[in-house]
Amino acid sequence: IADEGRVLCDADYSQIELRLLAHISDDYNMCEAFKTGEDIHRKTASAVFGIPEEDVTEDMRKRAKAVNFGIVYGISGFSLSKDIGTTPQEATKYIKNYLMNYPGIDRYLDDVVKTAAENGYTTTPMGRRRYIPELTASNGNVRAFGKRVAMNAPIQGAAADIMKLAMINVHKTLREKLPEAKIVMQVHDELVIEVKAELAELCSKLVKEAMESCL
Repeated sequence: IADEGRVLCDADYSQIELRLLAHISDDYNMCEAFKTGEDIHRKTASAVFGIPEEDVTEDMRKRAKAVNFGIVYGISGFSLSKDIGTTPQEATKYIKNYLMNYPGIDRYLDDVVKTAAENGYTTTPMGRRRYIPELTASNGNVRAFGKRVAMNAPIQGAAADIMKLAMINVHKTLREKLPEAKIVMQVHDELVIEVKAELAELCSKLVKEAMESCL
């Protein structure tokens, strides 16, 4: 709760992990969807269910959203089925359809696991390593966990790298241009700033510019 006469300004990155997945995998279809401002979950639903985008229902979009974010974490058909309330067979079919329509992502998932197994670690685009000894474990469940980590670590790690740079940039910007404002907290890809109520609009503008230009 902000102090009297002050308000909380909240800013978060738009679908940062999916955008990073598109960038790192260089998948043409997903990159184009973001470039043209398409609804990525509706587009994915169209691909997963094999229907035109205009026929996608809200329930289908919701399921596709779970597939979109689940792919980033190397989700299995069994786990996805529990998330969206369908059978493992149906969920596995959704994942296969997804990877057929986003072949760059399919290649990325395979390549990143192979590279991690060879090197013993993954790296973010900024060079930060995540060692994954689980990939050479004798236990199959542990190896499967290692594969999921290898798929996810470069994406989630890149998001964390960007967020740290954003916090530095926002702090510097506010110190120079709006010292009355202060960062209260960071939650994943989101920053919360406290500022005088009459300066909220200016604060929002400065924070947006700082977060967008942190790289």
